[in-house]
Amino acid sequence: MIQLLFLVLCAEGAVAFLLMVKIGPLRELVMKGLDQVKMRKGTVLTIAGTFSAILLSNFINIVKIQNKGAKLGTMTPMDQVLWRTNLLEATLMGFSLFLGFLIDRMHHYLRKLVGLRSSVGTSKNEVEKLEKDKLSFKEKAEKAEEEIKRLQREISSLKDSLKKAKVECEEKGKEVETAEAHVAALQKQAADLLLEYDRLLEDNQNLQAQALGGHRN
Repeated sequence: MIQLLFLVLCAEGAVAFLLMVKIGPLRELVMKGLDQVKMRKGTVLTIAGTFSAILLSNFINIVKIQNKGAKLGTMTPMDQVLWRTNLLEATLMGFSLFLGFLIDRMHHYLRKLVGLRSSVGTSKNEVEKLEKDKLSFKEKAEKAEEEIKRLQREISSLKDSLKKAKVECEEKGKEVETAEAHVAALQKQAADLLLEYDRLLEDNQNLQAQALGGHRN
């Protein structure tokens, strides 16, 4: 029994060491092995329960031997051997159970650490993607800003052209008004000349008629 407990302790110590120190792929192999063991939860609980029962039995035997020695005043050589054997077995079982619990917790937290690292890796990829999207949006925003500035310049140029065209239209309008006034003046002058021409023509006709009348007399 003691030899078996020593083997169990050595095996548990080796597993705990491989969990604490990463040596090539050994940690991954140990983690996979522990995963398989934990899948058989009933077997693990049975072994733990058996060890606990044996440990309790050893403690009871130790107490009985001590009480027997106390009654006799001293322990016989046989009792001393039994007491030491039970104490050694109890100590080895206690350490075995403690290492088992320690290995279970280490396995649990290492699994959680692996999950966190995977989450961190995923988050890192998402952050990198967001950074790329941010740069892309920034470039698009800069291009849009440049396009807006270009459109603003074009609008400003169009406004200047419209103002210039408006001024030219106003000038043309004034020129048209001046031309219309000039045409009206020329029309009035032409009408006056026609009237004067008619008057002169009538005077000429009268003079001719008078001249003809004088010749006849």
